[in-house]
Amino acid sequence: MEGCRIHILVSVSLMLMFPVVYGWGVDGHLITCTIAQTMFSNATTDAVNNLLPDYADGDLASLCSWADQIRFHYRWSAALHFIDTPEVCNYNYARDCHDEAGNKNRCVAGAINNYTSQLLGYGNDSTQYNLTEALLFLSHFVGDIHQPLHTAFESDKGGNLIDVYWYTQETNLHHVWDDSIIESEEDDYYGEDVNGLINAIQGNITSEYADQVPGWEICSNNKTACPDVYASEGILYACNWAYKNATEGTTLGDDYFLSRLPIVNLRLAQGGVRLAATLNRIFG
Repeated sequence: MEGCRIHILVSVSLMLMFPVVYGWGVDGHLITCTIAQTMFSNATTDAVNNLLPDYADGDLASLCSWADQIRFHYRWSAALHFIDTPEVCNYNYARDCHDEAGNKNRCVAGAINNYTSQLLGYGNDSTQYNLTEALLFLSHFVGDIHQPLHTAFESDKGGNLIDVYWYTQETNLHHVWDDSIIESEEDDYYGEDVNGLINAIQGNITSEYADQVPGWEICSNNKTACPDVYASEGILYACNWAYKNATEGTTLGDDYFLSRLPIVNLRLAQGGVRLAATLNRIFG
């Protein structure tokens, strides 16, 4: 375990050197993992505390963006953050889960399955895997797959090639969903405080979303993780909400922000609930 912790320390140094954000932005991943932590079983809490490096002080959320920054060191991991689909509003694992070279199983759904499988070896002293890294990758990728433009069209790289204006700021559509909507919500409603947004989403989980939460937690056919469900939802949200009325050069303002905000909050809530449910099944 000491070797694992040294490696993670190196990774955090890289995070400070290269402040680049992918997937949900830093706040999006922080929200997802913070929500998940409140729903951990005792066994999951113990396992996560054991696997995290000491400096994390038991706080998984503090390292939930690690997988983005480690791309500079683990270049092979870049393809694991997303799923490219043809320009159709449906997802198919066999068709869509591959990297640019055509290597199968290299997408965010495949990565969730892989790191779930690795973590199921927790407690087995003979495991060949770095389970600290597996935990951090899995926690991050469950967040990524809930960002709608992480299961989106290959032709525009999930909205990265669609240049738009967020109010007066020039950006791209993918960045709007990674960061801009969340940051604007924090600024407008919570005094730039991410904790205010976290509290609001947690309140929704116990009120507005309460009847839906048991369904979010379930994986059919006794599976430990079910990323195909999340990806299938994601491409529909991408088509119906992210791409809609957001063509090249569009200015996205209040109409777009206020209508898409509930989708972002819903996906953050689902990601947190499902991450907790997955880790509880793994360690439970």
